[in-house]
Amino acid sequence: MIVAIDGPSGTGKSSTSKAVAAQLGLSYLDTGAQYRAITWWMVNNGIDIDDPAAIAAAAGKPEIVSGTDPQAPTITVDGVDVAGPIRTQEVTSKVSAVSAVPEVRARITELQRSIAASAASGIVVEGRDIGTTVLPDADLKIFLTASPEARAARRSGELKGADVHSTREALIKRDAADSSRKTSPLAKADDAVEVDTTELTLAQVIECVVTLVEEKRAGK
Repeated sequence: MIVAIDGPSGTGKSSTSKAVAAQLGLSYLDTGAQYRAITWWMVNNGIDIDDPAAIAAAAGKPEIVSGTDPQAPTITVDGVDVAGPIRTQEVTSKVSAVSAVPEVRARITELQRSIAASAASGIVVEGRDIGTTVLPDADLKIFLTASPEARAARRSGELKGADVHSTREALIKRDAADSSRKTSPLAKADDAVEVDTTELTLAQVIECVVTLVEEKRAGK
């Protein structure tokens, strides 16, 4: 059972995906963390983020390993635990530029497909292009949405002390960058189930997705 959960930042993707995977005994993969990890490596190794050719040339160098236990997902780069460092504002501000480079997407997409293929009990994979590009044959595709205001409120709650207005502007800018890039843009797959989380609690979103997965399983 492969479940693809896509959507922009602040829709509850990560919290929902982890909880659903844990509840249903599935593996879990945060694909955004992989793009953050390669961005972190580029920054740490002095790669010019404004030079797509330099990014492309270095795309194959870092070794990125993702642990898929939903209760305790891990991510390492060249053996170093980067779960904390990849969440810094510096990485957040640069991840769209790095992610837009086709060689980076090809490298990370290949990694994601191999992880999904080797998940014996099934997997929940969350990101922005899973249902459209990475795993177009996923058993179930879900696209989470929410109003920019709701997303900004959630995200600024996560980023302690963040200003909701500036967070909202940053999210809208990130959406535009992710939706307009030439390679694997953020988009809803034609056969995805859209779930608007604006008025829902996290528990309600999780319940909704678990129900969708169980219905799919029963129909298989």
